[in-house]
Amino acid sequence: MRARLDRIVRSPRARAVGDLALAFLLAATSVGAILAGDDVSWGHPLWLAIPLALLSSAPVGWRSRSPLAMAALVLAANGACAYVAAPHQAAFQPFVALTLVAYSVGSRFEGAVWAPPLLALAALPLFVVAIAHGQSAGNAIPNYVWLLAAWAVGRTMRGWRQKSLALERANSELAEQRELQAQAAVTVERGRIARELHDVVAHNVSTMVVQAGAAARVLDGEQPHVSAALDAISQTGRQTIDEMRTLLGVLRDHDGPAALKPQPGLADLDQLIEGVRTAGLPVTLRIDGEPRPLPQAADLSAFRIVQEALTNSLKHAGPAHAEVVVRYDPAAVTLEIRDSGGRRPNQQGAGHGLVGMRERVTMFGGELDAAPQPAGGFAVRARLPLSAT
Repeated sequence: MRARLDRIVRSPRARAVGDLALAFLLAATSVGAILAGDDVSWGHPLWLAIPLALLSSAPVGWRSRSPLAMAALVLAANGACAYVAAPHQAAFQPFVALTLVAYSVGSRFEGAVWAPPLLALAALPLFVVAIAHGQSAGNAIPNYVWLLAAWAVGRTMRGWRQKSLALERANSELAEQRELQAQAAVTVERGRIARELHDVVAHNVSTMVVQAGAAARVLDGEQPHVSAALDAISQTGRQTIDEMRTLLGVLRDHDGPAALKPQPGLADLDQLIEGVRTAGLPVTLRIDGEPRPLPQAADLSAFRIVQEALTNSLKHAGPAHAEVVVRYDPAAVTLEIRDSGGRRPNQQGAGHGLVGMRERVTMFGGELDAAPQPAGGFAVRARLPLSAT
C-alpha cells in the first residue's frame, strides 16, 4: 500500500495537479490582496497590479514541464513587481513563486548545463534595479542567495532521484537475472531427472521384453494369436530399448563415466551419510516405520532429495549437526532433513538445490516445505505419495 502511494505521489499527473493547485493558491491570494486594497506591496494602478500578480504566480502550474521557461517568466514578473512597489517591500507571493520555479530548474531541467547559471546572472540586474529604485539591499541580497540555495537543493534532489532510479533499474535487472538463472536451474535439473528416469524406464522395458519372450517359449506353438502378440511385444520392446539408448546417449553426452553407475536409492543412505560426516557435518539417520521396497523412480528421487538437502547444509550451515528422518507411511514416504546451522543465503528457498527438490516432488504430486526454523537452523520436509507411482 505504501509503495503504491509513493508511485501515485511521484507520478507526472499527480505532480501536475499539485503544481496547478499551488499556482491557483498563489494567484488567488495575490489578486485577493490587490482587490482588498493592498497597493503598497503591489503598486498601482490596478490594471497593472493584477496582470503582474497573475504573471508571477500562474507559471508555477507548469514548472515541472518547462522549468527554465517558467522560471524566466516568473523572474521577469518579480522584477516588475519589485519595481512598481518601490520604495516599499514587494509582495511575498511572487517571491514564493520564484523560489518554487528556482527549485524546479534545479530538480527538473534536463537541458544545457549553462542555462541555469545564465538565468541566475539575468536575475542579478533585477535585484540591482530594485535596490537602485529604493529597495533595501538587506532584503534584496538575501533573497537572491535564497534563490540560489533553492536551485542547489533542487539539483541535489535531482541527483538523488537519478541514483534511486538507477538503483531500481539495477534491482530490476538483477531480479530478471535471478529469474533466468532459476529457469536455467529448472531446465538443468529436469534434464538430470530425465536421464535418471530413462534408466528406470529402460530397465522396466527390458524386463517386459524378457518376460514376453519367456512366455512365447512356454507356449511353443500353442495359441498362435497369443504367440504373435507376444512376438509383437518383444519386437516393439527391443525397438524401444534401442531408441532409449540413442536418447540416453544424447542426454549423457556431457555426463562422463559417472553416468554408467547404477542409480542409488534409500538403501544407499548410510553410504551417503558417511560421506557427509567425513566432509565435516555430523549426521544422524532415523527410520520410522517398516522399510519396504519403493518404485524405482520414487526411490531414486527420495535419495536425491536427501542428498541435495545435506549438501546445502554442508555448504551453508557452518558449525552444526544434521538429522535425517525417513518415515514410511502406508500411502507415502516422508523425508525430513534438519540442521542446527545459522544464517544462509538462500533461506527463502530460492537456491538452485531447492529448485531440483521441488521438481522431483512435483513429479510425484507431493509436497515440499523448506524454511528456516524458529529456534535456528534450516529444515526440509518432503512427502512423496506412493499411490501416484
